[in-house]
Amino acid sequence: MLIENVGGAGGMVGSARVVKAAPDGYQFVLGSRADAINQTLYKNPLYNFATDLAPAVLIADQPTLLVARKDFPADNLPEFIAYAKANQASMQMASAGAGSTGHLDCMLLNAAIGINVTHVPYRGGGPAMQDLIAGRIDYFCTLSATAKQQIEGKLVKAIAILSRDRSSMLPELASAQEQGLNFEASTWFGAVTVAPERRSPDYLQKFVASEIEKNAAPIRAAGIAID
Repeated sequence: MLIENVGGAGGMVGSARVVKAAPDGYQFVLGSRADAINQTLYKNPLYNFATDLAPAVLIADQPTLLVARKDFPADNLPEFIAYAKANQASMQMASAGAGSTGHLDCMLLNAAIGINVTHVPYRGGGPAMQDLIAGRIDYFCTLSATAKQQIEGKLVKAIAILSRDRSSMLPELASAQEQGLNFEASTWFGAVTVAPERRSPDYLQKFVASEIEKNAAPIRAAGIAID
């Protein structure tokens, strides 16, 4: 097997190459949630993610974390929600960039708990995390693997893992479901293998369609569009 890393447009360039290849089974792409996001984020996406690629298998899922500055005056999700509702006008949330998975996850979370907070987009997750550590912003939605080291070093405060269950990566962190919020956010590939019932082509086909619809809502709400 020859692996070729093709960057550009949030993975859309690489996926488009496979869309245009001969359907002989010799080329495939490791797609992700970014492909679903691109269907709405770009005014003219290079392909229809729901129909132009044949689904094979959903490999992995990595949950999103809600992390706050280390001196944030809330230690769990109910306290975070209460504080955010009372102070949303003066709060700021960070992201790795407009239209990134973390941006959309925080937008979806904000909508779920009924708050409207100023978004501060950064050029990547690294600079956003540095400003969170410095206390310049209030909170950040990011992948579990990205924030694990900072959480364990007590540089930032983990509020919740935005999934139904806890993660083996951070077993002491309670999930959003445990803390009373029916909310889930994750990126499709990562360190946690999905359950067997989620690995069929039929499941992936339906999952892709639902993810395109789910991610379209915060993109349209934020008025983001890329030519």
